[in-house]
Amino acid sequence: MLEIVSSGGLVMVFILILMVLAMMIVGERFWSLRDKDVIPTDLKAQVVKWSKSKHLDTKHLQKLEQNSPLGYVMSSALRNRELPRDAIVETVEDAGRHAIHKMEKPLNWLSVIAEVSPLLGLLGTVIGMIKVFAAINANGVGDAAHLASGISQALITTAAGLVVAIPAMLFHRHFKTKIIDQSIVIEKQVMDLIDVIGENKK
Repeated sequence: MLEIVSSGGLVMVFILILMVLAMMIVGERFWSLRDKDVIPTDLKAQVVKWSKSKHLDTKHLQKLEQNSPLGYVMSSALRNRELPRDAIVETVEDAGRHAIHKMEKPLNWLSVIAEVSPLLGLLGTVIGMIKVFAAINANGVGDAAHLASGISQALITTAAGLVVAIPAMLFHRHFKTKIIDQSIVIEKQVMDLIDVIGENKK
């Protein structure tokens, strides 16, 4: 393994750094985007109970806001419960955009890694081919030993760049889809809460 890394040259070091970063982001997103942390199953019923019993002091709202992305959006609806329905919906949509942006923010780095890794592999290929032509110029085409280093670097860095980029791209798409699915659930539950708030005003 060390021989492969050393054959890739300095470019390989940067590709490995990107690989480690990608693994850290993927692991963190798998942990942070669990359904039980984003859309807790019992939260909606609890908040509806709060709203009906008028237990909506600052302590309850702060606890709700820090609970989860769903709680953050629900707290926005409750803080503005005295406004007309259209105004509540508008504030909720704004809070939802902030919550989703926070969920998606680390994925921007995963997208960058997926885009940059193949370019680094291509850079390693170019550097390797430069070494090959330099060896040919110095020693001719008959000495394979002098050509092997450049060819090895060209092939290894290209493969390594793709090995990092392809999983990063797949996980990026997976997490984006998961966030979209979760945002739909959040929207449905918050709209149900807004309906309850409207009933409480009657």
